[in-house]
Amino acid sequence: MPEEIETLSSKKVYENRWMTVREDAIRRRNGKGGIYGVVEKRDFVVVIPLDGGVTTLVQQYRYPVGKRFWEFPQGSWEESEVAPEELARAELREETGLVARSLTQIGHLYVAYGYSNQAYRVFVVQGLHKETTDLDEEELGLISREFSTDAVQAMILDGDMMDATSVAAFGLAKLKGFLN
Repeated sequence: MPEEIETLSSKKVYENRWMTVREDAIRRRNGKGGIYGVVEKRDFVVVIPLDGGVTTLVQQYRYPVGKRFWEFPQGSWEESEVAPEELARAELREETGLVARSLTQIGHLYVAYGYSNQAYRVFVVQGLHKETTDLDEEELGLISREFSTDAVQAMILDGDMMDATSVAAFGLAKLKGFLN
């Protein structure tokens, strides 16, 4: 069976330290040509801190949409490759000051595979204790706060939590039995 889509050529059209955008000339199985724009970004982690029926969310200003939103701690490192578990622990401590005794990976999802190769791993962390945060420059103004998991579910249903990654992570945790 022939390939679904054959890549004829590929060129970078934009690059910075966070992402690369490339344009691929392609040929479909039926012989027709086309172009794909692909955003390449490093994978990241999403961390759901759980302590009984309570979780911790972070809120920060999101420049592309010009608003602040609540979401689960998440992030990647642009400078180096690290194990997802190490990244999850680091992002949790950096953004919330929380340190977890146990960490469980519950999923691996893509952000938007229609135009990007970026994926993320979802972790549930438990056995939490508080230390200090270590925010980087892009996170200035970030705040963290505890919410009941019922309140987070209400925020999702009411449209108050709009980060699709956090909503997907919450749903996955619920389906896997980590949340009531």
